[in-house]
Amino acid sequence: MVDQSAVGRAFTPVTARVEPGRLRFFLDTLGERNPLYREPDAARSAGYAAAPVPPTYLFCLEMMDAPDPFEFLTALDIDLARVLHGEQRFDYHAAVVIGDTLTFKSRVESVTDKKGGAMTLIVVVTEITNQDGVHVADTSRTVVVRNVVPS
Repeated sequence: MVDQSAVGRAFTPVTARVEPGRLRFFLDTLGERNPLYREPDAARSAGYAAAPVPPTYLFCLEMMDAPDPFEFLTALDIDLARVLHGEQRFDYHAAVVIGDTLTFKSRVESVTDKKGGAMTLIVVVTEITNQDGVHVADTSRTVVVRNVVPS
């Protein structure tokens, strides 16, 4: 079981470039047709330097470019078969647009046991900066681990 000693544990930073082709694939997969995300003129008219990314793209981008997208599970000795997605949050501080190169730095923020130890909630926060060192976003994900509880 994951315990309080995991709080503060940091993981390997991930660097990823926001590329138009991969973003277009993501938008097509979602069925997202908003011209803001697809057309440079629409993005510029809205005040962006280039087409921005939709809010949830950061999570996907980090996972796609991570050498080991499940590093935190391995590091904390968590069996993927016992993991449920609990919650996801995105807080933007600046625009993220096509052409940006982002650095993702993740760490465990909290570990909470629930249901008498039957499950553990692990909150992983990620600080995201762009190529200019601007702090553009923070993400938070809650991972629910179903524990084996002796009877």
